[in-house]
Amino acid sequence: MAVTEVEVFTPARPVSSRPLIEGPSAWIGADMREREDEWSYRLSPAEVAEIEAAAQAVRARGLDIADIRREDFPLPTLGPVLERLRAEVIDGRGFVLLRGMPVEDRPIAESATAYWGVGSYFGSARSQNAKGHLLGHVYDLGGLSKADPNVRGYATAEEQNFHIDRCDVVALLCLRRAKSGGLSAIVSSMAVHNEMARRRPDLLDRLYQPFPTDRRGEVPEGKAPFYEAPVFNRHAGRVSVLYSRQYILSAQRFPEARRLTAEDIEALDMLSELAADPELRLDMSFMPGDIQFLHNHTILHARTGYEDWPDVERKRHLLRLWLAPPGARPLPPVFAEVYGDLTIGNRGGIICRDTRLHAPLAPG
Repeated sequence: MAVTEVEVFTPARPVSSRPLIEGPSAWIGADMREREDEWSYRLSPAEVAEIEAAAQAVRARGLDIADIRREDFPLPTLGPVLERLRAEVIDGRGFVLLRGMPVEDRPIAESATAYWGVGSYFGSARSQNAKGHLLGHVYDLGGLSKADPNVRGYATAEEQNFHIDRCDVVALLCLRRAKSGGLSAIVSSMAVHNEMARRRPDLLDRLYQPFPTDRRGEVPEGKAPFYEAPVFNRHAGRVSVLYSRQYILSAQRFPEARRLTAEDIEALDMLSELAADPELRLDMSFMPGDIQFLHNHTILHARTGYEDWPDVERKRHLLRLWLAPPGARPLPPVFAEVYGDLTIGNRGGIICRDTRLHAPLAPG
């Protein structure tokens, strides 16, 4: 008796029209965990001495921290190393962890001066809020950013979901750790992009379309309280990311903002799930003296919530810099909504009507 072949219909899997991103920026966390020596660098005693000599010299000149430029902070031995690390951040894997900056039992002015000087080798400092803080303080001032759309997450102890900051490179120096929690997590947004291209190219395409995004009360003169920008942006052969789900969702408070669709939410859900995937993400536990540099165009970062010490002198405290490096990538015009100027080396940050640029030495 002849066997009749039955044709089984299998729905065609969607094919992505977006090319996969290749190169070192599309890294996988599970792989990076085995290669820590490639993305971390410990300062030698001689390099620490070089930093301290430069910091002492600028303090002796009476320079305000905000006025210190790279040429004021000579690092003849360490400088070339920092330039190599900067290239890894903006053209390579997108992050580096610099270890061994002396910070414990030191006045904050000394630590901040040394940190600023090292940061000057990565780029020029940008304003981190409407107050014009060029030196930021990641420190719990109370309040909840999820309850108050005008509170910034870095000034709370709450969990921060994966996002970018509004600059090319963000740097964090750990002064003190929390009693518990406060773990840093990063993920390659390029690897997340590739996974979406493989699994759900339709949702990836949605993330190339504009989303309304809240300015959280820090509105540049002449601008609306929210802007519209895609999450993924291809320009000049490179993909760059603009993403904060919390800011996208809080833009819905404005009646004139486009309403998010079910497909929008599905795409954002997938992005969030992939970013938090233990296979893709990389976790770091900061020690005092660690400096983390991240490239916002290719890296998303997050933080677990934390419990702090009750006494003020032990509370978790990180210093932050937003930096505009030389040699950075060109950005598409939509980034002007967030960065203001698109000029390489002079872009990013938050400037409002009454912003006054300065480098405060205390949180607030």
